[in-house]
Amino acid sequence: MIEKKYQVLKRVRPWRGAYYYQKSEVLYQLTYVFCQRFLPAHGDRTVDQMVQAARSGKQNIVEGTEAGETSTETHIKLLNVARASLQELREDFKDFLLARQLPIWTASHARYDKMLAFCRKNNRLEDYQPFFNKWTAEEMANIGLTLCHVTDKMLSTTLENLEKAFVTEGGIKERMHAARTGYRQAEMEELQRLREENKHLRALLKEHGIAP
Repeated sequence: MIEKKYQVLKRVRPWRGAYYYQKSEVLYQLTYVFCQRFLPAHGDRTVDQMVQAARSGKQNIVEGTEAGETSTETHIKLLNVARASLQELREDFKDFLLARQLPIWTASHARYDKMLAFCRKNNRLEDYQPFFNKWTAEEMANIGLTLCHVTDKMLSTTLENLEKAFVTEGGIKERMHAARTGYRQAEMEELQRLREENKHLRALLKEHGIAP
């Protein structure tokens, strides 16, 4: 019996379970509410840019992960697009704070450690949503800024692993070639095993006078 030794389609972790996807979903919803609360409804292109950047980050994670089953190259490409979108969003939150002379919470800020711990620990929308209409502009922008940093780091680690896998395993063409080559090799080995087994059986039959 020939066993399947090579896998053409990659097993990709479902995107809903990835923490960086969950945080990107939070970022999209947080950004949408933030823009509604603290930016003018008309006449400011920043609103569309921020919402679109947040949406692009989330959607490219989904599309990239779905594509990853057949194409590691596309997976890498779309996760990089997601990173770029969230980096753009990060700059928008930063610019919002700077333009209004609101503090950016760095390590020296009294609330920084608690905020960072909250953003690292909590991944799901329901962890943040109760605060969307309670946080001030300063609080919400700093939370958004920090979530962008944390999510970017997670994506960066994932991309490093994907790039290593691509170098060692190749894309789908390489995996298909390996699968075909492996199957042919297995067929040859199985045929040789059957020949040896048949030869052994003939020898036993001859030994017992059953075969000429």
